Amino acid sequence: MPQTLSVIKADVGGWVGHSAMHPDVLARAAEAMAAATASGMLLDGQAHACGDDLFLVMSHIHGVDHEIVHRLAWDTFRAGTEVAKGLGLYGAGQDLLADAFSGNIRGMGPGSAEMEIEERQSEPVIVFMGDKTSSGSFNLPLFKMFADPFNTSGLVIAETLHQGFSFEVHDIKEHKKLMLTAPEEVYDLLAFIGSPSRYAVKRVVSRATGEVAAVSSTDKLSLLAGRYVGKDDPTLIVRCQGNFPAVGEILEPFTTAWTVEGFMRGSHYGPWMPVAQRNSNASRFDGPPRVVALGFQLHDGKLGMSRDLFDDPGFDNARAEANRVADYLRKHGPFEPHRLPLDEMEYTSMPAVAAKIGTRWVDL
Repeated sequence: MPQTLSVIKADVGGWVGHSAMHPDVLARAAEAMAAATASGMLLDGQAHACGDDLFLVMSHIHGVDHEIVHRLAWDTFRAGTEVAKGLGLYGAGQDLLADAFSGNIRGMGPGSAEMEIEERQSEPVIVFMGDKTSSGSFNLPLFKMFADPFNTSGLVIAETLHQGFSFEVHDIKEHKKLMLTAPEEVYDLLAFIGSPSRYAVKRVVSRATGEVAAVSSTDKLSLLAGRYVGKDDPTLIVRCQGNFPAVGEILEPFTTAWTVEGFMRGSHYGPWMPVAQRNSNASRFDGPPRVVALGFQLHDGKLGMSRDLFDDPGFDNARAEANRVADYLRKHGPFEPHRLPLDEMEYTSMPAVAAKIGTRWVDL
């Protein structure tokens, strides 16, 4: 029987600035997931936190973009917002851009990644949760997982992986999409996804079987709202083993602390640090940006106990590298390359400064 995995996330209020999620907000969301599971609306549902962001991980039979599931997520975020307001938390409900639900959560602020699958006899899945970073940050890791044989040896030695994968790329500014295949179109693929501020990998599909391998959120809040409303804090679902890369190959890209957009006010470059969930609360200059990997052994639609996959000394070097890179970039202060270029900044006083100073410019 086909089933759907949905991860829908939002920032509904930070506990001490943007640093963490209050336990009461997380508990309210967990109650909503438990009630929806008990009623049969969901096969299973869990609430998780990465930094100050709430991630709802849900298994169900309703399909992608279904109103029932999206309304559940919206109502859960609204309930969490009320808890956040009652506690005086910072930015309560900041990712909720609409006053009322309108049938689908797209364009309303929360980010979503969903995939419909036929559950295999053994179905290991990893849910990645990012904080203090932007849509498109998963581009480079996804390329390494599904197109780089130096990362994923299965692309060379495993028959089904050897046939490659197709990448669905979204132009998040023009709201267009295209499908590119690897390995034949790798150079064309890199021409686009090497610019993650505009192009983001939405889906990866096995060319051998047609099965979906990975889905990410590509919602960019500043484009949805027309103004800065917070960092996008993306999520990613990846299936593992069998016709897909092994768990270790999926995690391997994060042994490097890649530079991503985000950090303070979503307006700086910083190193993406893979951390255990307990260490996802970013308080140094709202960073460094964090990523958490939760593994699930899906069985009969049940998520079971999550495994905290970055809670592993094998990623200590990446964490140390992230701190060194953060030290170096922070020394630049308001100068590029720490600060984003003006045309890419989500949060800037430049229009006001330009208007105030404008008449003082003279021709050379």
